Amino acid sequence: MELIIFMGLQASGKSTFFRTHFAATHVLVSKDLLLNNKHRSRRQSQLIEEALQTGSSVVVDNTNPTLEDRAELIQLGRLYNTEIVGYYFLPEVSRSLTRNKQRMGKEKVPDIAIFATMKRFVHPTYKEGFDTLFCVVANDDETFNISCMLRTKDE
Repeated sequence: MELIIFMGLQASGKSTFFRTHFAATHVLVSKDLLLNNKHRSRRQSQLIEEALQTGSSVVVDNTNPTLEDRAELIQLGRLYNTEIVGYYFLPEVSRSLTRNKQRMGKEKVPDIAIFATMKRFVHPTYKEGFDTLFCVVANDDETFNISCMLRTKDE
């Protein structure tokens, strides 16, 4: 059983990556799907917990830019003895802005949101509690380059 945490700017390819790599095998949890909920973080935790209680693997598809955002998720996953896997979508502001312009409706975010997320973004490390970390780069043709992030000497 896995708890997969996506980390990346808006319009970095996270949702497309989920659809192409995990939709058939993992439950999707995303605050983007909880827009009408006043307590999105609490509801997200409930949905993750419900899935893990039934033995389902979960993908959390949010920006998760800060250590605090990720710590809460990692702690929850540890309660259920899941493997904690991180997918770090390499931040490329210009490419995210370009992809965001192609979005329609509620999927499109104000450009300032991408800049604000980039300003808050903290590079993930194994010290946070990840069992495995991957770096992902989205290509223009909706394919992805994926590489395993290596541990540093102090991790």
